[in-house]
Amino acid sequence: MEKTTQLRTYGWQELGILYAPGLTPHSASKRLTRWVVINKNLYEDLIRSGWVKGTRILPPLQVEIIMKYLGEPG
Repeated sequence: MEKTTQLRTYGWQELGILYAPGLTPHSASKRLTRWVVINKNLYEDLIRSGWVKGTRILPPLQVEIIMKYLGEPG
């Protein structure tokens, strides 16, 4: 399957909305946080990439890591 989501810098809430478009921005952000924290491998890979819980901006590398585990949004 061809990638349709552009790998670029995303805001945490912006990426959350892509994964949960039916939720409010706040709820989508919280859901993304929950998914990251409960997925041990995803969480550890993000930590290794320099991510800190509460970070609001995700560079393309961290977006790619999230997509690796959660799939492409939408």
